[in-house]
Amino acid sequence: MSTHVLETPSQAPAPKNGKVGGGLLDPKQLIRSLPDALRKLNPATMWRNPVMFIVEIGAVFTTVLAIGDPSWFAWATVVWLWLTVVFANLAEAVAEGRGKAQAAALRAAKHDTTARRLRSRTSAEADVVGASELRQGDFVVVEAGETIPGDGDVVEGIASVDESVITGESAPVIRESGGDRSAVTGGTKVLSDRIVVQITQKPGESFVDRMIALVEGADRQKTPNEIALNILLAALTIIFLVATATMQPLAIYTKSINPGVADSVALTSDGVTGLVLVSLIVCLIPTTIGALLSAIGIAGMDRLVQRNVLALSGRAVEAAGDVSTLLLDKTGTITLGNRQAAAFVPVAGVTERELAEAAQLASLADETPEGRSIVVFAKRHYGLRERRPGELTHAEWVPFTAQTRMSGVNLMPENAPDGAGREVRKGAATAVLKWVRDHGGHPGSGVGQLVDGISGSGGTPLVVAEKGRVLGVIHLKDVVKQGIRERFAAMRRMGIRTVMITGDNPLTARAIADEAGVDDFLAEATPEDKLSLIKKEQAGGRLVAMTGDGTNDAPALAQADVGVAMNTGTSAAKEAGNMVDLDSDPTKLIEIVEIGKQLLITRGALTTFSIANDIAKYFAIIPAMFAAVYPGLDTLNIMRLTSPQSAILAAVIFNALVIVALIPLALRGVRYRPSNAAKLLSRNLYVYGLGGIIAPFLGIKIIDLIIQFLPGMS
Repeated sequence: MSTHVLETPSQAPAPKNGKVGGGLLDPKQLIRSLPDALRKLNPATMWRNPVMFIVEIGAVFTTVLAIGDPSWFAWATVVWLWLTVVFANLAEAVAEGRGKAQAAALRAAKHDTTARRLRSRTSAEADVVGASELRQGDFVVVEAGETIPGDGDVVEGIASVDESVITGESAPVIRESGGDRSAVTGGTKVLSDRIVVQITQKPGESFVDRMIALVEGADRQKTPNEIALNILLAALTIIFLVATATMQPLAIYTKSINPGVADSVALTSDGVTGLVLVSLIVCLIPTTIGALLSAIGIAGMDRLVQRNVLALSGRAVEAAGDVSTLLLDKTGTITLGNRQAAAFVPVAGVTERELAEAAQLASLADETPEGRSIVVFAKRHYGLRERRPGELTHAEWVPFTAQTRMSGVNLMPENAPDGAGREVRKGAATAVLKWVRDHGGHPGSGVGQLVDGISGSGGTPLVVAEKGRVLGVIHLKDVVKQGIRERFAAMRRMGIRTVMITGDNPLTARAIADEAGVDDFLAEATPEDKLSLIKKEQAGGRLVAMTGDGTNDAPALAQADVGVAMNTGTSAAKEAGNMVDLDSDPTKLIEIVEIGKQLLITRGALTTFSIANDIAKYFAIIPAMFAAVYPGLDTLNIMRLTSPQSAILAAVIFNALVIVALIPLALRGVRYRPSNAAKLLSRNLYVYGLGGIIAPFLGIKIIDLIIQFLPGMS
């Protein structure tokens, strides 16, 4: 068995923006999908769609009957009954077409690869093996220019990695050990340095393999809502079957009492009687939504793929449409995520320059973006020469960690300006103030006011202190993304509650929440807090969606109804979520919810149209068919159809053509407008309910006028 990985970016597909395989409504895609539509005529495939399976049985039955009664009317009816089945299969085949094109491109871009498997994690010796021989837990070494042989986590080193074969983005990304950006994907290429990767995949279950299976729809299962709707359609089909079956005695009775009339209405034989009754069944059962139901679901997942999101199940897409609570990280989602130093605010008795010098010293060992911005701000605004940790030879550096929440330096006497040792710290207010107290100092009353003032304005305060005293506060400022408030307002109109999650203190969190327009916030959040909040929301009957990228996010992602894992995150996060965002853009969660709602709205709209359509066809053609038997029914023949034959054939033709007409809408989706459920329901009833009633009357009449000149129609 050989394992394949993707080749270079120029050869691999770029699923971004959905350019692979042409558009959903590409005429060439219709032609390419036709053979698949014909293959789906296999009863072993058709039985999964009960409504269309009944239509296929009816088409087979009428074909047999038409052989014994080779009239033009009989064969025209048979042809259009078969076309009804083919058009239904074509809708599904076209929906699957893009996924199959993407899967074919992925497979075409594969090639065999080898791996250098270490004999142990600490061993320097490696064996060259085929990638297919790798197992979970194996360690492989990958250097610049080599392809990563399998999915895993970086356990040693740091490297620049080209992931364009997966994400479609040409810019390389950094992958390193020990953080939330440690996950790597088989088939991507290391551009610089050397890393050791621990394999986390099982053979044949790599991310690329899962991509292929997902985009071609091989693993798509019907969702609970689809199953429930199929049961409803089956029940309606049975009702119409029973109703139509009661008409057979009427047809026989018609022949016995008035042969002349029977001749005129083409009910002169048991064969034609059967053909007419089958045609009635097909026209009256919910064939429209039965034909398009599967295509709607596949197209919904395809819209996510076009946005570089892989939904691991159709249920996740539907759940996104029903979500009532969104949990959103502040940094990178609501704000730009690049907090920068905006001001140094000293306490009484300390100059700004003294504070700037101490802040710079305490930030030299802080490699976070915030730490680097403090060093730059001190240089630009106070003329302090930029220094590097290596310049101070007798210094003990204290790097920033999530546990201590501060950074700093301990200077030996020879490095201190006054010849005395110094200990300087910078970090979160609670952490630094505790450090001051632990060293026998007293923060002073003015520090709290400075911290609260910065927090209240939406900034992030970082306290700077020397051993025993506080020097001042650094004001870090983050910017709320433009237009995010309007998007949250749209979410609110849809009945969705937005909750911002942040590690900031409550004052800062409240200020940013008010500026962004979110409904609620969770400050100083820990992984346990996130999980507890999700459970609390779900206990109230709400569906919850959230994003995450770290191992500590995995429990919450698994608990959420819609868990969107970032592709840059850890393997644990991607395994826990039910969606993966290849672009690692947390704001995409809002788009995912909108796509889910569009899927549900499209299904509801076309179901409404289909049922209204069937009811209208019933009242359109029944009066015309039996007016010869019951002359009183002629007053209900408001369309004045030419004859029973033309009424039946026109209805069958319309029934087939309306499926083709609605395929673009099913694949593209009903236009989504943020609104509450009551407005959406009334709009669907008005547009698609009323449209479903009017369309059959107009369509059948137009077709009747066209076919009335054909043989046997008058």
